[in-house]
Amino acid sequence: MIKKFDVTSLSQWLNYLENGVTGGKIEMGLARIEAVRKQMKLLPTCPVIVVAGTNGKGSVCAYLTQIYHEAGYRVGTLTSPHLLRFNERIAVNGQSVSDAEIISAFACIEAARGETVLTYFEFNTLAAVHIFNQQAVDVMILEVGLGGRLDAVNIFNADVSVITSVDLDHQAFLGDTIEQIAFEKAGVMRAGKPIILGQQHVPFRIETYAQEICADLLILGMDFAYHQQEAPHWAYDFHPQHSKHFVGDQQKYILPLPALQGSFQLNNAACALTVLTCLQELLPVEIAAIRQGLLRVQHLGRFQLVLGKPVTILDVGHNPHAARALRHSLKALPTAEKRLAVFSMLSDKDIDAVLEILHDQFDQWFIAPLATSRGLNMTQLQASFAKIDVGQVYSYANIQLAYQAALTQAKQNDRIVIFGSFHTVAEILTLLT
Repeated sequence: MIKKFDVTSLSQWLNYLENGVTGGKIEMGLARIEAVRKQMKLLPTCPVIVVAGTNGKGSVCAYLTQIYHEAGYRVGTLTSPHLLRFNERIAVNGQSVSDAEIISAFACIEAARGETVLTYFEFNTLAAVHIFNQQAVDVMILEVGLGGRLDAVNIFNADVSVITSVDLDHQAFLGDTIEQIAFEKAGVMRAGKPIILGQQHVPFRIETYAQEICADLLILGMDFAYHQQEAPHWAYDFHPQHSKHFVGDQQKYILPLPALQGSFQLNNAACALTVLTCLQELLPVEIAAIRQGLLRVQHLGRFQLVLGKPVTILDVGHNPHAARALRHSLKALPTAEKRLAVFSMLSDKDIDAVLEILHDQFDQWFIAPLATSRGLNMTQLQASFAKIDVGQVYSYANIQLAYQAALTQAKQNDRIVIFGSFHTVAEILTLLT
C-alpha cells in the first residue's frame, strides 16, 4: 500500500522518487537499504555478478548479458544511468521490463520502507532484484552505480565481482586519489570469491584487501589476457598465475571481433570472458554462445558508429579515463577530412582534463548547455574552452541545435563525434531514433 499518495504511472513514481522521498540527494551508506531489504525478505535466488569500475562497466554487463542469453539462460541485468527511458536500467534477456513491473516493485518497496528514507538508486536496485526474482532469472548482473563499498548494489553478495578500471571520477564522494577510489571499489569483493581486475596496474588497496579477505584476485596481464590477431579475430587467454581456486586451469580462444566498436572493447570483453570462466561450473557456456554473443552484443552510446556520410560517433565518456580511451579509438580510425565535435558536460566533471586530452582530435567544436540543472552553463563552457587552443568553437542554445549546425557544415568525408555526458548523447539519440 502506497503511504504518501496514489500513483498510476511510472513517470509519477519517478517524480516522487526524485522530489518526494529524497529530494534528489545522494546519501552514501548501506544501513537504510539493508533494513528495507530485510523487511522485504529480498535475496537473489541465482548466481550474482557485480560489476564496478570507473569506465567499462556497462560494456562488460552488455557482453555478459548477450553471451548468457545466447547460451540459453534467463538473464537479469541492472545498469545505470539510462539514456532514453528509465526502463533501460532493468532488463531481462537484454529487453527493458515493463512500466507495470516497475510500478509493482516500487509499490512493494514503498510498503516495506516505513519511515526509512531511500534514494532514487536504492529504489532502483531493490526493484531490479525483486523483478529478477519474480521473473526467475538464472543469473543476475548488477552494475555498481557509484564506487562500490557503499553502493546500493553491495547489499547483495557477489559470486564473482569485476573492477573494470580505477581512475579519477566522482571525487566528491569517492576521494581525490587513485588509492582512495580503489578502496571504495574494493568493497565489492567477497571472501573466497573471484575478483577480476581489468587493468594491469594493481592499486595497493585492492591487492591488500583481496589478501585480507582471501578473495581470488585475477589480474589482466597476469591471470588473463587478450591479444590482437589478424582481423577480424582476437585471442583470449586464461592462465591464472597465483589463483588458489583455478590451479592448473588454462584456456585459449580465437574469437571474432565484438560488435561493440572501440579499441578498449577487447579489454571489456576479456573481463566478461573471465567471469564466464569463473562461473563455468554453475553456468556452463559453450564456445558457440561466446562467439554469437560477441557478434550480437549491443550497447547504445559506447563509441557507437552511426553509418552514413558523414560518419557520426556517439560516446558517453565523461571523465579523463574515458577521454583517453576515446582518443585512442579515434586515432585508430581512417583519417577524416574535417573532425567536428558536438560537446557538453556536467558541472561536477573535470572538463579541463578532458579538453587537454582531446583538444587536438577535432577541428571544430559545437558546444551548448545541457537540458539539466547539473550541466555546465554557457559561461562555464566558454571559460574552459578559452584556457586551451582547441581550434574553432561555436556556441548554441542547446545540444540539438549544436548537432544540426554540425550536420549543416559537415561534408561526406568528415566525421562528427558527440560526447561528454550521457545527457549529451541522449539528447541526440532522440533525434536519431
